Amino acid sequence: MRRGVTIGLALLALLVPGLASSLACAQDELRVWHAYRGREEAALVEAARAFEASAPGVHVVLVAQPFGAYASKLGSAIPTGNGPDLFIDTHDRVAAYQRAGLVASVASGPLEARIAPEHWGAFRVAGEVYGVPLSLKGAALYVNLDRVAAPPETLEDIEALRLPDGVFPLAMEAESAYWTAPLFAAYGRGLLDDEGGWGLTGEPAERALTHLARLVERGVVPEESTGALVGQLFSDGRAATAISGPWLAAELPEALRWQVVPLPRVEGAGGAPMRPYVTVEGAYVSAEARAPEAALRFARYLATGPGALLRARRGRQVVTDREAWSSLGSDGFLARFREAAEGGVITPTHENMSVVYVPADRAIRKVMRGTASPAEALAEGAHRFEDLTRPLPDPVDPSWGVAALGALSLLLVVWMTARLRDPEMRVAIRRSMPAYRYVAHAALAVGLLVILPLAVGGATSFFAGRGTDMHFVGLANYVDILTARGGDLLGHGSFWLTLLVTVLWTVLNVALHVVIGVSLALVLHRPYLRLKGVYRVLLILPWAVPNYVTALAWKGMFHRQFGAVNAILGGFGIEPVSWFSHWATAFGANVATNVWLGFPFMMVVTLGALTAIPKDLYEAAAVDGATAWQRFWKITAPLLAPSLAPAVAMGSVWTFNMFNVVFLVSGGEPDGGTEILVSEAYRWAFTRGNQYGYGAAYAVLIFVILAITTRLTARLTGPSEARR
Repeated sequence: MRRGVTIGLALLALLVPGLASSLACAQDELRVWHAYRGREEAALVEAARAFEASAPGVHVVLVAQPFGAYASKLGSAIPTGNGPDLFIDTHDRVAAYQRAGLVASVASGPLEARIAPEHWGAFRVAGEVYGVPLSLKGAALYVNLDRVAAPPETLEDIEALRLPDGVFPLAMEAESAYWTAPLFAAYGRGLLDDEGGWGLTGEPAERALTHLARLVERGVVPEESTGALVGQLFSDGRAATAISGPWLAAELPEALRWQVVPLPRVEGAGGAPMRPYVTVEGAYVSAEARAPEAALRFARYLATGPGALLRARRGRQVVTDREAWSSLGSDGFLARFREAAEGGVITPTHENMSVVYVPADRAIRKVMRGTASPAEALAEGAHRFEDLTRPLPDPVDPSWGVAALGALSLLLVVWMTARLRDPEMRVAIRRSMPAYRYVAHAALAVGLLVILPLAVGGATSFFAGRGTDMHFVGLANYVDILTARGGDLLGHGSFWLTLLVTVLWTVLNVALHVVIGVSLALVLHRPYLRLKGVYRVLLILPWAVPNYVTALAWKGMFHRQFGAVNAILGGFGIEPVSWFSHWATAFGANVATNVWLGFPFMMVVTLGALTAIPKDLYEAAAVDGATAWQRFWKITAPLLAPSLAPAVAMGSVWTFNMFNVVFLVSGGEPDGGTEILVSEAYRWAFTRGNQYGYGAAYAVLIFVILAITTRLTARLTGPSEARR
């Protein structure tokens, strides 16, 4: 009996996991991608679990993705069948997604009456709807009730506030086109016009920009504001009001008394209200969804009813379900943001919207920093916008490219055949066969991770297009780059001017790395120096900290109003420096940051090389009466050169491509003057209309330049046999 019970339990233990596994496999697994964090992510998780309870045959798998790489990941994953069934993103990308074939059209069906027509319209392309509207996001005015008795009604009321020293009337990102768009809208201008052209034209745009500059000049708005600075100032009570989105609420301390209201009116614009750009977030069904019906059901669940209420209450999202607001009307925070969104402008979905921000940002910054008048800055911005949106090169017949590739392949085969006919070569290959087994895996890894991406990038450089809609143009990208797009070869933003800046950047940085690194190594190598271990650890720390962390820290130290560098200069009676308003100071800020990051490497290399120099040489030189300076130049320097040469070569390549420092510290300011080739390639690929082919051509030119210079350097500095 006991044996039978034991056998039965054992069989049950084996069958139950298998049964559970079978049931799990019978479920529809719904993969959902999103870029939410914090409260919004928690609300989405809770909504997914609630949906599973109402739909027993569906299991929702949520995958959080970084926002910066969201669109590119979707573009590469969905066509290969590795993407999501459903993904959540903003409406302003719907045209690009539809053009790339990443999304399926959805029928509004039972949701049509519950969601406003303009919100459906945000996802409509060529008469078809490609997303289910979920929520609205736009800017509103946060008011510190301890600083302001009642919310200001006009922007001029904010300007007139009398506050203690160190407290700003308004915190906003005054140098960002997105955050200043509400002010331009009050004056009757948008970033784009109705046809998708440059919208910041005429006297109204100039008046808006003059008003914005006045806010900064009078200290109403802090200089060089960033999103982090806006949040910090308002959280610390150092800003009476702030313009931000609903995400700021999650960062505010509980002790702070605050209120949210729609953006104020502008008396200087005839009392017109500031109208922010409003983003409609939606749920897209993937074109390659494995469970499209379940995906659409989950999208509808999130958009209306319990799903919408949960996202609103838990995630603090301004949902699009109009029926849900009968229960949410008492929530002042959400109601105010809804009011602000309804008074805003839904962000245009025109493809030029992704292009307009760069020239608009730079035009605004030039006025804010006093380097151009509003009329000059806006005219220059219009010219750059036209250059970025000019027609792409015409398609060309790819047959010549195929013929050229075939000819190169044939030449390669002929060359390899000639080499293999050499008896010595065949003998050498046979002898090397055992060694190939040990390096085969490394060769395979390098081939897949390095050579294949280089080949794909090189091939992409022969195509032109925005996003994934590309066509073959041959050498047109290279011609445009090398001819400065038909302009002055040393004009603003040209390849040749950027190359000169990059060369100067590399030479100056590497020279300082070597001088400082060798000098510190010589000091630390002194035999009688105490606490050498402590000094070495402290001096290596800049190298150990990730360079993007260091870059952000140095950028903060160079801030005009709150930076440590200007605070130190102020202690000596020197006026604050606007570091990123002039090329020399911005370039100097980049160099200072990179030198801090790079000298430890040269110091470590030099310390290692110094230990290999025999002490007998110094003793003999001292007996001969050589001075310390003579011993350095006659003994130390020549014996350090073989070790420093490869370090200098590696440091030159790293510095030539030091994207993080330029991108994070100066951001290319002023007016793109401190961009280097690699950051310029990034701009073309990701911030100027996603012209991947043009950016790839930049990358190929960078590769060619580095390949030639490193080869020449090796021949000039290597052994005499290698120079022959």
